[in-house]
Amino acid sequence: MRRSFRDPIKLAKGHPVVRNSSDAKQQKHRPYRSKGRHARALPYLALVRAPTSPSTGLADKSEILVASYNVHRWAGSNRSRKTDPTRASFVIAEMDADIVALQEALRPFDSADPLEQLAEDLGLHLAFVTTRVHRMGEVGNAVLSRWPITSVFALDLTHSRVERRSAVAIQCASELGPLSIVATHLSLVDRTRHRQVKSILEHPLLQGPVLLMGDMNAWRRCKASRALEKELVGEDGRWPRTFPAGRPLLALDRVYARGAKVVDVAAYSSKIARNASDHLPVRARIKLEW
Repeated sequence: MRRSFRDPIKLAKGHPVVRNSSDAKQQKHRPYRSKGRHARALPYLALVRAPTSPSTGLADKSEILVASYNVHRWAGSNRSRKTDPTRASFVIAEMDADIVALQEALRPFDSADPLEQLAEDLGLHLAFVTTRVHRMGEVGNAVLSRWPITSVFALDLTHSRVERRSAVAIQCASELGPLSIVATHLSLVDRTRHRQVKSILEHPLLQGPVLLMGDMNAWRRCKASRALEKELVGEDGRWPRTFPAGRPLLALDRVYARGAKVVDVAAYSSKIARNASDHLPVRARIKLEW
């Protein structure tokens, strides 16, 4: 099976880089299963963007608020084919987190990009990695951060022909030191998920405190779950239930940390959050240990 890591993109200080996936948009009618050059490139770094008016106030913070949210392609909890990014965007703004990891984020071909608009409205830096492409647009993982992004890379976590998986990893610079954030959506299969976790934890470019956030699909204890809990620190294994959003039964969405402490974590269960996606977001307070 294939395992590879994309080379990191280094961003010059004060000179943010925007990379749009024009190749994907030119081939928007070609499904990702095709044998073309575009399909072979998956996953790929599609976008890195700095806001016009960056948010401030993180220079000397040792405790931050983070969130992870599977936005379900902006389709809401009723699995409607009609997307409505405004609902999930409102939830993200309402949580007011310093760093947000998103899964199943959709950048549509035929309308404005809701991720770019959200990042601009909130004054957050944005990185997006495309996991797959279908008729509606690019689908993948994203990170929104108050801290400027100094480097970003795509992790290919596809170990099976059945499921295409990836992660986006970024590094941020602060006056206290570097911070690494990984946003991912892991496999449904325990064995594959264990290999994905191992790939992430062994990555050599993660520096400083590391936050691993996302839809872990850890619906039961297995090697992957034990590996995360052994190598990283959570809230003593007490994970809030987040799926399905209307009546949560499974704790799929989690925040892990290395070189930091998860002070507390809880599902964000506002009225609009219960309808904006089929997952509830999780929000956690993190104490960084530089």
